[in-house]
Amino acid sequence: MSKKSFNPFEMAQAQFDKIAGLLNMDEASRELLRCPLREYHFSIPIKMDDGSSKVFRGFRVQHNDARGPGKGGIRFHPMETIDTVRALSMWMTWKTAVVDIPLGGSKGGVVCDPHNLSPRELEQIARGWVRQLAHNVGPLSDVPAPDVMTSPQIMLWMLDEYEIIHRAKYPGFITGKPVGMGGSLGRVEATGFGLIFTVREALKELGIKPEDTIASVEGFGNVAQYAIRLFNEIGGTVTAVSCWDQEDNTAYSFRKKDGIVIDQLLSVTDRFGGINKNKARDLGYEVLPGDEWIEQDVDILIPAALENEITAENVGKISPRVKIIAEGANGPTSPEADEVIKNRGIFIIPDLLANAGGVTCSYFEQVQNSMNYYWQKDEVLGRLDIKMTNAFIAVSELAKKRKLYMRDAAFVIAINRVAQACKDRGWI
Repeated sequence: MSKKSFNPFEMAQAQFDKIAGLLNMDEASRELLRCPLREYHFSIPIKMDDGSSKVFRGFRVQHNDARGPGKGGIRFHPMETIDTVRALSMWMTWKTAVVDIPLGGSKGGVVCDPHNLSPRELEQIARGWVRQLAHNVGPLSDVPAPDVMTSPQIMLWMLDEYEIIHRAKYPGFITGKPVGMGGSLGRVEATGFGLIFTVREALKELGIKPEDTIASVEGFGNVAQYAIRLFNEIGGTVTAVSCWDQEDNTAYSFRKKDGIVIDQLLSVTDRFGGINKNKARDLGYEVLPGDEWIEQDVDILIPAALENEITAENVGKISPRVKIIAEGANGPTSPEADEVIKNRGIFIIPDLLANAGGVTCSYFEQVQNSMNYYWQKDEVLGRLDIKMTNAFIAVSELAKKRKLYMRDAAFVIAINRVAQACKDRGWI
């Protein structure tokens, strides 16, 4: 599966088919779970600032809601495709199941480039997305959230439009809202911190002290920034990080052998997580080609950018020193690369477990909305730590008991739970 022909939905289905075979799943369950229950495709016409009209394509895919309302982010991205949204909705179903929260899997998107849109135009797209789906989403059916290039402000515009249409207050309709407007403390840290909670548990299992480890990270958005911060706090060192420089539209890796300083790098970073290479060089960082993050002589690799970044083409460049790969991104490892990693005995913390901190904290936000009572940050992050640790231990114990690869063990737990819920409901 080369990067050019990569189809994330085919990858998600291939992962499912493998586990369905392992579980000897019946044909009806396979048919139900390998495709979404519902899909919405629609047009969002808006008036641009220059007075012209433009039409944007929008999507919402509801993969499965047997265990609870759908849950999943909305991406604003120029390269968004329906197959990406289908794959992400499927992964969300497994993700909510593996951490055992009572939600299903959905995903949404709009084909647009926020870099080239004014705040007013973004608001029109956000409100238009809700208008198209106002009777197909909601706190008891399908709960959106932010994703790539969407923000708490966009979530608030969407919430406002939903409440205008339904003429009532529904704070639990959408998560990732600003704190003070129904958002949860700790949400901004949740995915990155959740990732490092699982890394901490993996290091315990392998008998390695965090202070004896070095990591290399792909990406420098929200997930990577908070993962690096907490990894430093538990004693680890990050020596390389890769990201996109918007100014010349090129990816670079930035390396400091004695360890990057997170606040120093943030001072030369734009709002989309792009590091200015000249300013980074002035701060003493080596500027390397973008894909060199994977070749670093480190103990831990953390892909925290987009799908299909560890492939058959570059998996052979991973250093013999690497002991753990923790997937901060969704679907960063192709099935072909996965086989190589498995055969090399590298301990993988799969995406549906490693980056489930975000959806777990979104669930906490919804719980707080329903109670109309909000927890302190320490309480939110403490509950997140318990959820992530328990999920890691369950996956790890199954992997050892049945001699399974960690990714397969996570899928077995998740798919079993969803299939059982479908059976219990009498769907199959």
